[in-house]
Amino acid sequence: MNIFQNKTFWICTALVSLMATTRYHHFGSALTLPDASYAVFFLGGLFLGRVSGALAILAVLILEAALVDFYAINFQGISAYCVTSAYGFMVFAYAALWFVGRWFAPRFELSAKGLASLAVAAAFAGSAAFIIANVSFYLLAGYFDSMSIVDYVSQVSEYYGSYVVVMLTYVSFAVGVQMLSRLNRTQMSANE
Repeated sequence: MNIFQNKTFWICTALVSLMATTRYHHFGSALTLPDASYAVFFLGGLFLGRVSGALAILAVLILEAALVDFYAINFQGISAYCVTSAYGFMVFAYAALWFVGRWFAPRFELSAKGLASLAVAAAFAGSAAFIIANVSFYLLAGYFDSMSIVDYVSQVSEYYGSYVVVMLTYVSFAVGVQMLSRLNRTQMSANE
């Protein structure tokens, strides 16, 4: 099979490209899209979690995230504030996103019920990743020795909604592309 006709190739290319172009800005701006990393890992698990070499794809995406961060910090002047001894726990946060997507994949269908279930699974995965990332950061970063867990939770909780909403927006867009692609294939088949 020609590599350019391979669905896995195109999904991988789209996910790698999406993370490479958005990872620089957590929340986005008037000129940039917000970070799609949470959605990339969830969608990777959803669409690629059961293909041959799935764990290698997960490893490549984790490596890409670290390389983009390295580039952003060393060549783009992005702050290294978040790169602490807790940074390694991002592997677990990303794995949680991937494996919830992988778990949900056989249950996924393009129906109202299926899309609602997808939103719940994605929100759960995003919440788990957010908690893993922030608990490890609180415990290991070394910045919060004098801050109580309650104070920390109250400060980081203001970011929770945006992380999950951004993730759900990207997931919705990806599913919209999938629906349009399926509709296009159906129309092409009907015209033959």
